[in-house]
Amino acid sequence: MIGLDWGSTSLRAMRLGAGGEVLERRQSDAGASTLHGRAEDFVAALDALIPDWHGLDGPMLACGMVGSQHGWRELPYADCPADAGTLWALSLTVDWHGRAVRLLPGLRCVGAAGAPDLMRGEETQVLGTLQQEPALAEGACLVLPGTHSKWVQVQAGRVHGFATHMTGELYAVLRQHSVLGRLMPPDATATSPEAFEQGIAAARDHGEAGLPSQLFSVRSLGLAGRIAPEGLAGYLSGLLIGHELRAGLAWRETRRLTGAPLRLIGELQLCERYARALALFGEPDARALSNTAPAGLWQLAQRGLS
Repeated sequence: MIGLDWGSTSLRAMRLGAGGEVLERRQSDAGASTLHGRAEDFVAALDALIPDWHGLDGPMLACGMVGSQHGWRELPYADCPADAGTLWALSLTVDWHGRAVRLLPGLRCVGAAGAPDLMRGEETQVLGTLQQEPALAEGACLVLPGTHSKWVQVQAGRVHGFATHMTGELYAVLRQHSVLGRLMPPDATATSPEAFEQGIAAARDHGEAGLPSQLFSVRSLGLAGRIAPEGLAGYLSGLLIGHELRAGLAWRETRRLTGAPLRLIGELQLCERYARALALFGEPDARALSNTAPAGLWQLAQRGLS
């Protein structure tokens, strides 16, 4: 089969074998947000990336922002609780030169203060995680770090709810477009382990002061010379992730998942930063899994073939 993980900024194509193993990967910058919702542009993006895959046998599935308002075709969200069957029931096909491409929906739940919470693409990674570790289906808290981090409640094989944190996007905005970034060297990265852990500890121990107040400490600690300019990006990253963990772990408790397995899913370097932060919060057993979207797409394809 062919699996497409089509996000806002990138298109990842995977050719999968009969057992779900990844035989080949390709990637381009033709993300859904760059194609302005024009069907012909989505067709052209596939023509440019995988023209030699068109004649391959097997189903072709796509998850992510390809099914959003600015995607190839908009799909409704599936309401939680949801599982693979729920997603498949709301999927639909579009045409790539006579070949059917099945688009998968995202998920929706009731979030904080009754506001809707949404995801597109992460639900497929959740399915892939349960495919790789079936024991997690009984009950688990899955954390998907990223631009918009997701904390996901899994119970009895279904996604019962989730919470989104705009941690990665906040970091980028504050780093590039706020007064906080002015003290940081242009090429500074959030790699300083000491400054990162200092930011985590500040959020853990004094987070009741509130994130807006603590954010100013990025500037004041730099001006006072207590953190070197090259360490400020790491401190900012730690502060933001620390506040996410405060809220996420409290959310996990309200969902009665305390003591349930905790997994980190996504890019391994970022997951390792979250694992280090969780250890400082007294959660040393969070294991990381790399991108599980291929396994989720493969599972959904099997449902379609059955």
